[in-house]
Amino acid sequence: MTTTDMPRPADAGPGRAVSKKRPRRAATGGLRQAVSATTLLWIMACLYGLPVLWFILSSFKPSSDLFSYPLTLVPHNPTLSGFKAAWDSANFSQYFINTAIVCVITTILTVGVSCCTGYALAKYDNRWLKFFFICILATTMLPSEVMLAPEFLVVRNLGLYNSFAGIILPAVLTATGCFMFRQFFLTVPDELVEAARIDGARELSIFLRIMVPLSRPIMLTLAILSFQWRWNDYIWPLLMLNDPNKFTVQIGIQSIVGAQNINWSVLLGASVISMIPLIAVFLVFQRYVMGADINAGLKD
Repeated sequence: MTTTDMPRPADAGPGRAVSKKRPRRAATGGLRQAVSATTLLWIMACLYGLPVLWFILSSFKPSSDLFSYPLTLVPHNPTLSGFKAAWDSANFSQYFINTAIVCVITTILTVGVSCCTGYALAKYDNRWLKFFFICILATTMLPSEVMLAPEFLVVRNLGLYNSFAGIILPAVLTATGCFMFRQFFLTVPDELVEAARIDGARELSIFLRIMVPLSRPIMLTLAILSFQWRWNDYIWPLLMLNDPNKFTVQIGIQSIVGAQNINWSVLLGASVISMIPLIAVFLVFQRYVMGADINAGLKD
């Protein structure tokens, strides 16, 4: 037999030829799944983003163009008159300072208290702690409106009415934050804690030097959520504050709305202004959340 009659490697066996076709089919199927998932995500992003885009672009329209027919997405005569009128019609600089004070202090306290509570619920075996965790989760089953009356009475009796402390203290302990930290600390192996105890580390040192650095992504995530919750909070500050110099941003926006008529151009401008700090906070901290290594310091 000459060299030209030798079988090629692809023809040496039927099994080998079939094995080469399977990866192509698998790759094609994976590509189709990826494309379909990506397409679905883009569709959902458009569905959620279109109303927000319409809202932001409408804030640049004059009042006469907001309800003109046919409706248009892009303003024909963009103007900043709505933003200027909104800023001049209310003391927004003071509202921003008040809201920033409330949000920053509440966020720091919420993250700290939730981290401590989540660590105790996850790493200490006690039946009373489990019962306490169930009680915390039970608060999420009640509408917030049901708890407004008893919270208001407690805060008023403590002498915290019409003060920032009356807004901050009831919002420090959140069931969501405790649950997030507890579930995260459950994923940390107990062997890591036991090894630190064998080396002579105390409980406070274990928590501050090991657990807190590991929980950085959860801390940043809860910080973003807590800042957003407090910034958008309207009902509780409305009940607690009666001094215009202590009003938050959301109460200030509500004061723009008239009893008989609404200047939609001014209202849209004020709403967009109130969104700027939230967008800035998310853009600053999202890279830390996305880039954090949850398994840092752990070995398989």
